[in-house]
Formats: sequence, C-alpha cells, structure tokens
Amino acid sequence: MSDANHPGAAVPSAIPFGAACRFWLKLGFISFGGPAGQIAMLHKELVDERRWISERRFLHALNYCMLLPGPEAQQMAIYMGWLMHRTLGGLVAGTLFVLPSWFMLCALSGVYLVWGQLPLVAGLFYGIKPAVVAIVLHALYRIGSRTLGPLRRNRLMWGLALGSFVAVSVLQLSFPLIVAVAAGAGWVAARRPLATPATDAPRQRPPATRAVIDDDTPTPAHARYTPRRLLTVLGVGIGLWALSLAALLLLYGVHGLLPQMAWFFTKAALLTFGGAYAVLPYVVQGAVHQFAWLNAAQMMDGLALGETTPGPLIMVVAFVGFLGAWGAPPPMAGSALLAGLLGAAVATWFTFLPSFVFILAGGPWVESTHGQLRLQGPLKAITAAVVGVMAALTGFFFVQVVLRPGVGLDGFALGVCTLAVLALFRYKIGVIPVIAACALFGLVARLGGLA
Repeated sequence: MSDANHPGAAVPSAIPFGAACRFWLKLGFISFGGPAGQIAMLHKELVDERRWISERRFLHALNYCMLLPGPEAQQMAIYMGWLMHRTLGGLVAGTLFVLPSWFMLCALSGVYLVWGQLPLVAGLFYGIKPAVVAIVLHALYRIGSRTLGPLRRNRLMWGLALGSFVAVSVLQLSFPLIVAVAAGAGWVAARRPLATPATDAPRQRPPATRAVIDDDTPTPAHARYTPRRLLTVLGVGIGLWALSLAALLLLYGVHGLLPQMAWFFTKAALLTFGGAYAVLPYVVQGAVHQFAWLNAAQMMDGLALGETTPGPLIMVVAFVGFLGAWGAPPPMAGSALLAGLLGAAVATWFTFLPSFVFILAGGPWVESTHGQLRLQGPLKAITAAVVGVMAALTGFFFVQVVLRPGVGLDGFALGVCTLAVLALFRYKIGVIPVIAACALFGLVARLGGLA
C-alpha cells in the first residue's frame, strides 16, 4: 500500500483504522484556532494531504454540521470517522477530538483553584482577561459581518440582532426564549429571501487526484439510510441520556447539583446554534447568574484557559463543572478533587452526547441527499439573534475586566485590551501569540507593582 500522507503519493485503496485513530489523537492535541481553524485543519489533512475523502463529500457533510447546535468541528470529526469506519470510527474520532483538552482543562482547573492566588498565576490571568475580551469581540465581528450583511438589504436580520441584544442586556430574558422567538420570526419570513451568510468552509477547488471516498464512490452499506437504523441510533442515544440522568437523580436527588448540571448542559447542547461563542451567553446566564456555580471573574479565567488549550472552546463547560462541583459538600464525592472531576465529567458528557446522536442518526440521511438542506430561514434568524446576544456578552465581559470593584476604571486592563484588539483586527496576529503577549504584560505589571 502506498503512503497517502504526501500530496504526490498514490491514493490508498482503503483507510487503515489504526492510522485513522492515530490521526484523531494527534488532532486532539493540536486543534487550536477555534471552529474555523479546526475545520480548516480537518480539510487540509483529510482532503488535501491524506486524500481520504473528496472535497465535495467533505463540504456536503460540513453543510449539515453547520446547521446543527453544538460544536461543528467536533461534529465534523464524528462524521468523517463514521463515514470511514462505521459507528466505532465516529465514536473514536469524536472522543479523541475532545479527550486531550478535557484532561488539560481539568488539570488547569485544579491548579487554578489551588494556586490561582499566587502572584505568578494571578499576574498571568490579569493579562489574559483583557485578551479574552478582544478575542470575543473579534469573534462577534466575524460572525456578525457574515450573518447580518448590509443594513439596507437585511433589516430583519439586524432587527433580530438588536432585539436580542435588548432582550438580554435590558429585559434579561432567557436565551432559550430568544432562540424560540427568532426561529419563529425566521419561519414566518422564510418566503422572503434572507441574506446567505458566508461560512468558514474551505474554498472549493478541483481535487488533484481521486480520494479513497470520492465524489462518485458508492455510499457504504453502513451509511445508507433505513428507518430501522435511525430508530436504533435515536433509541440508544436517548437511552444513554436517560439512564445517565436517572442515575444522577437516584444518587443526588432532584435538587442535587449534578442533576441540575446534567439538565442545564443538555439544554445548552440542544438550544444553542452558531458554534462555541453562541453557547457562551447561555452558559454565563445559567452558571453565573442563575445557579452561581462560579462568579463572573472565574468565568473569564475559564475562557482564558479554554482559549489556550486545544479542542473546541465549548470544552470550557468542563471548567464550569469542575468549579461548580469543587465547592460542593464533601459527601458528594468524598473530596473536593473527586467532586470537581465528577462535575467536569457530567458537564462534558451531557454537552457532547447530542453531537454523537445528531451525526450517527442524521449522517445516513445526509449521504442520501445531494440537494440543499432545508430550514435555512429559521436557522439564519437564530444566528442573527445570536449576534445580538454575543454583543451583550461582550459588553458584560468588558465591564467585568475594565471596571474593578472599589477602584473604578482599570487603565492597564483597558490598554492591554486595546492592544489586543489592534493585534487581532489590524495586524491579523493569531490568538495564541496575542494571549501569550498579554499574559506577559499582566505578569510584569503585577510583579512590578504597576497594577
């Protein structure tokens, strides 16, 4: 068999399962850059270099994943793994995509809680927080610019964004209600053309050579749609969710912390469209304001950790679960560390389980159709509302970082935030270098007594 890891090599006749597993594990450690960067990395490896799948088949799957709630990059990994190696391939791909970041965030969460007040650690976080505000602002600009379009052509979209901003920041309405109203507005207006947002999908180009799963490759037997397979996958997925929730209810009761987390993160997985940054407003609203599992400053620190680790940004839910359970009474798990790990596991399981069900259940239907997917109107309207909610979230983070209780305006934090904005918008510097530089500024300021 020829080596397919180089563009000039002959394409293999089959994809070794071991090679695929090694690739998914490697991806879990190097998948920085958010959803856009992760999808681009998947495209480069699977389409351009290894030629395991054709451009058209890749984009067809991406279109479906972009319509789903939840982390689209992880859903793409599940889809590719499933298409190549059946259900086991999808489970391995989706799990290895997030497992390294889960372990890293749990370890960093423990370090944060034990040593977070040390001058060295506190200084690093002091500089990273303004960078996170700039990063969220940059994400808001990217999503808003391709979702809303010109005001004169997309007044409905702009109106939904403004309305959702007011609903969150002034009326303090719940995120699911905003999503429901936006979906209804999009459904009613579906007869009128809404702006078609561009996506972060890789640019289509003619393939240089044939792929293992090419445009005209027959659909594998396991990827063909049958009602029985659909019902089986849905039954197993819903059964796993129900059994997990029932076990937590039996152990901790209806009002227990972990059952509350399970239900909350299930809703977060099902009701939030538009990627990780769209989930954050709902997580902040529930975890900080409703349940008080952590405070706003800790949430900012969690986002900072999430930005500096590989994997999907929504893995920040592990940090939320860890901190929320860490402070629970010891009888819950016997020790604060075990409680934190249990909270992180519950948050992660209930957040990512729906993604596996969406792909393994819906993948055969996607493979059976080559037309345009439906429900564009409501989903575009939801995305517009998400822009408004993200704007409110950005303002909330900005106030938390720049205005210090008892001090007032923090000039140093404002300056670092401004520099980070310039680096991201004007000079197109990557997220990791910006975070590293801001962390260094914060460390120098704290150790030098400048802030």
